Amino acid sequence: MFRTSRGALRRAAVVAAAAVAALTACQPEDLPADDVPASAVPGASATASPSASQPAAPGGRRSLVDAAEAGGLRKHTGDGAVGDVPVDPGEMRDGMRLVVSHFAAPDGGDPVLFEGVDNVPEDTNKRREHLFRGMLEYIEWDPELGQPQARPVADPGPLGGSVECLMASLAENGQVVCGWADESTAAVALFPDSTLDEAGKLFVAMRGDLER
Repeated sequence: MFRTSRGALRRAAVVAAAAVAALTACQPEDLPADDVPASAVPGASATASPSASQPAAPGGRRSLVDAAEAGGLRKHTGDGAVGDVPVDPGEMRDGMRLVVSHFAAPDGGDPVLFEGVDNVPEDTNKRREHLFRGMLEYIEWDPELGQPQARPVADPGPLGGSVECLMASLAENGQVVCGWADESTAAVALFPDSTLDEAGKLFVAMRGDLER
């Protein structure tokens, strides 16, 4: 049910190659120009979050930010940083940007995996569904257990759009996947030990630092 097509996997491999190149300080010209658009910059190579004095507009087209902190969690660097693109982001076209990061509380704990894209040319809800499926594949969710149903987060925050979370666990707490979709961006995050309510609130808080 959650299998990714061979074409999507090939595209994910191309994006993964760009991410690895960024992490090893390769220049864009070191990669095949026909395969990796220069605008598809992986999150690991981006700059820190803009100042809180630059709030995001409540509507319209926005972009993702590779923030140093998100929702009070700090981005992992060094050994804890994301070394590749774990979830197929879908087709990356000219002008799109990919951000992939691990975030964790300052006192430690299992990291939250975040992956998102901006300047999405198609329906962002469909792109979010693609990311949801990719995240379920990443955690090796057993399709025989059924397809987890995403539930809307009651308060999506000042950025609006649609924010949903699904419980990828048979217990009331466990792995939770949350995703947002608005006019131009779609993103998901994996919360390894949480509840739907806790993960939803944290995801909304993180979004305030990851989207501008």
